[in-house]
Amino acid sequence: MYSVLLLSGGKGSRMQESTPKQYLLLAGKPMIMHSLERIDQLDDVNEIIIVCDPSFIDSIKQMLHEYNITKNVVFVKGGETRQESVYNGLKAVQNGNVIIHEAARPFVKQNEFKSLIDYPEPNVIYGNDIPFTVLTGNSHVHGVLNRSELINVQLPQKFNANLLRKAHEIALERGDVYTEDSSLLYDVLKEEIRVIKGTDYNIKITNPIDLLTGEIIYRNYISNRK
Repeated sequence: MYSVLLLSGGKGSRMQESTPKQYLLLAGKPMIMHSLERIDQLDDVNEIIIVCDPSFIDSIKQMLHEYNITKNVVFVKGGETRQESVYNGLKAVQNGNVIIHEAARPFVKQNEFKSLIDYPEPNVIYGNDIPFTVLTGNSHVHGVLNRSELINVQLPQKFNANLLRKAHEIALERGDVYTEDSSLLYDVLKEEIRVIKGTDYNIKITNPIDLLTGEIIYRNYISNRK
């Protein structure tokens, strides 16, 4: 069986709203519920761990009731960084396999979760080709990266929970900081991680313009092609 660790602790400062983005309405429902409704339909998942600011727990519980979420949901306090939030969530995972997702990625489909679960390897991520040229440097260009060797990493991601927890503990002891878990697992334990093709529609809602774009994506990608 699988646990799903749903990251919902971001403050969403770039959204310029008093409410964190993951609780704003998208297509008429709180953004976090789009992912939760699809996760709730997965037979191989028996545990959802929501990592969030404790002040939103009561609100999320009300949403779970309103949208008839039936799976067991555990709440864990978010950390000061994404890495700390993931580690907090991993400490609560009861299964040997974990899927990590972000509440601010509401366009993931149920079959994308299933593809991860069904894939025979233990550590699997979604990734797309980089569609633009990537330069290095700050005030001046210092170099050009080889686009064919770069991956635009997406979530959800599947991991062996025990290995990922061990990698986080080592990174914590070293004081190493990562912004994403496949890079942490590979860098710390050199574990093999499979990359499978993602979708251009699985964007993360970050800025106000993303909400406008998101309404179009939902209308044309999600609601018409469940």
